Amino acid sequence: MKRENLDKVLKNTDQNSDWTDSYLKMTVDQRGLAGEPLYSVKLSDIVKDFNLEVLNMPEDEDVKVVCRDVNRPGLPLAGFFDHFEAQRIQIIGKVEHLYLKSLSEEARNDQIRNFMSKKPVALIFSTSLDAFENTLTYAKQFGVPVLRTDRPTSEFMSALIAYLHTCLAPRITRHGVLVEIYGEGVLILGDSGIGKSETAIEIVKRGHRLIADDAVEIKKVADSTLIGSAPEIIRHYIELRGIGIIDIRRLFGMSSVKVDQQIDLVVSFEMWDQNKVYDRFGLETETIDIMGVTIPKYTIPVSPGRNLAVILEIAAMNQRQKKMGYNTAEEFNQKLLDSMM
Repeated sequence: MKRENLDKVLKNTDQNSDWTDSYLKMTVDQRGLAGEPLYSVKLSDIVKDFNLEVLNMPEDEDVKVVCRDVNRPGLPLAGFFDHFEAQRIQIIGKVEHLYLKSLSEEARNDQIRNFMSKKPVALIFSTSLDAFENTLTYAKQFGVPVLRTDRPTSEFMSALIAYLHTCLAPRITRHGVLVEIYGEGVLILGDSGIGKSETAIEIVKRGHRLIADDAVEIKKVADSTLIGSAPEIIRHYIELRGIGIIDIRRLFGMSSVKVDQQIDLVVSFEMWDQNKVYDRFGLETETIDIMGVTIPKYTIPVSPGRNLAVILEIAAMNQRQKKMGYNTAEEFNQKLLDSMM
């Protein structure tokens, strides 16, 4: 972000709000322009990440993939195009290749031309299969990218589907801080100014890692899995009131940061209320629903003198124990019941 743009964001931000408010409003407005799909991934990134061989690539287009599913076009190559989705990446494996090879040259050219005329977002030959004669001619005519990989079809499809589901997963942005503590992804929520960023600094100093401060992008990559990350423009930065914005990666080293992390636990900070009864045994498990996924949650009252970083470490370790089948509160309760008997 340019210095003048950063100054504009900070100047438009209320002193009592998180410094990313203006950034969030800006990105929401941008994502709604022209009615375009909310999320996309560049085909050039897929080519780079999967080391694909480029046989044909339109020069004047920035090809974007917006569909998480892929397709093996057996029926379309036979001329059946009902429910054909051109937004899906099309993969030609040995079966489709053998079918086209079994046709006469004229019939094969007709089928390839009809298929290319539907303008699929991309066509990938797996297992180092050769493109048939005139395939690239029709691809250039209709502007269809044609790629090739040496990986087996099933293996490549599985990896590509997982990749697309991660890149194009539905997501939301929440105000909070995401850190990794003993391998557990802990999402810290709470009112602005309650001490989330200061606690994150202490967590990093104790050898753990920062993923995101203030703006946490949460992706639902599976029915029960949420992955959190920071928007690229503010990645690895933390704002401390009175000091300013600091770069955690440069200050504490590469081992202090991480690009993304699965969210395993939510901790909500709130100011200590003398009239409120807080859970002191942990027998009742509080949860929070985020995008249809249920995540365990702790509510931590904040008051002067409490070491929030240590409390978060204990919460993370306790959560790991619970996932491994050991619940301290239940064991202690059982001991009380046994002694009463």
